[in-house]
Amino acid sequence: MKLAVLPGDGIGPEIIAQAKAVLLRLGLPLEMQEAPVGGAGYEASGDPLPASTLSLAKEADAILFGAVGDPRYDTLERAKRPEQAILALRKELGLFANLRPAQVHAELAAASALKPEVVAGLDILIVRELTGDIYFGTPRGIRTVNGVREGFDTMRYSEPEIRRIARVGFEAARKRNKGGSPRLCSVDKANVLETSQLWREIVTTEARAFPEVELTHMYVDNCAMQLVRNPKQFDVIVTGNMFGDILSDEASMLTGSIGMLPSASLDERGKGLYEPIHGTAPDIAGKGVANPLATILSAALMLRYSLDQSGAAARIEAAVKKVLQDGLRTADIHTPGTRKVGTAEMGAAVIAAL
Repeated sequence: MKLAVLPGDGIGPEIIAQAKAVLLRLGLPLEMQEAPVGGAGYEASGDPLPASTLSLAKEADAILFGAVGDPRYDTLERAKRPEQAILALRKELGLFANLRPAQVHAELAAASALKPEVVAGLDILIVRELTGDIYFGTPRGIRTVNGVREGFDTMRYSEPEIRRIARVGFEAARKRNKGGSPRLCSVDKANVLETSQLWREIVTTEARAFPEVELTHMYVDNCAMQLVRNPKQFDVIVTGNMFGDILSDEASMLTGSIGMLPSASLDERGKGLYEPIHGTAPDIAGKGVANPLATILSAALMLRYSLDQSGAAARIEAAVKKVLQDGLRTADIHTPGTRKVGTAEMGAAVIAAL
């Protein structure tokens, strides 16, 4: 199993180092090769996504990604800025399905902005279509009509695009194996949008191939309300690019810290890029205080969804849970009565728990 490891900028190298150490501890036949990306890529070759890095990513079975971005590069032309690397990787690798879990360990429930009893034990997954919808639809632009300027964008989804993201949602629900019937909630705005009417029709048709998965539908505005009212009613949510962008960020705040949240972006064959949802945090880079758990949990997602190693993924997740139960916390999740640790100590604790 060949992995492209792209640490990136800021705290990226620190957190990736801990995820690599955890993966090595599992004893799996993993071949890991690092390459520069983002600001590091620009420094190495004048491009945030060097040709050699892209080649490695294409050849690999999966990509483990740190974070990109640094204020030092904000004056560069847009095409040369570090953030362009992740956009280019999504395009070049056809990464159309974004998986964003939101899980609240009981030990961290008090860190959420919601009441602990509302979020304790929360474990949901949002599957977001990543390459279509209003963000990419055409025509788009700014024009003048009868002397008045107007901006316009096109919400557009084809039947094949909807079918493939629906399948990812159904498969994800089936894989989670939480006990009881797997559930998938498809979120749209079918009462207003023609695009959503087609979305609902296709998702409903696709459900016939997954009779063991219970399918429900919900309008996006109601879903946004339900995520803060009763988030534990959900198991897996599948939705379009714009709705998913908003809902996944809302769900991330249920957990209290983005330092705990992994993500995956998959292609049609299940190959994926795995990364924590937080950024480079340049203010703490190099200080050894960053939380590596989101990256370690991203590695677990990688094992489950791209490398067919669900048992190993479960081991990592159980180890993270054990470390939290033991009261270890990095600064972002530290509370009175727990023990504050740094990046390396947290990584070592997860390895010990394995």
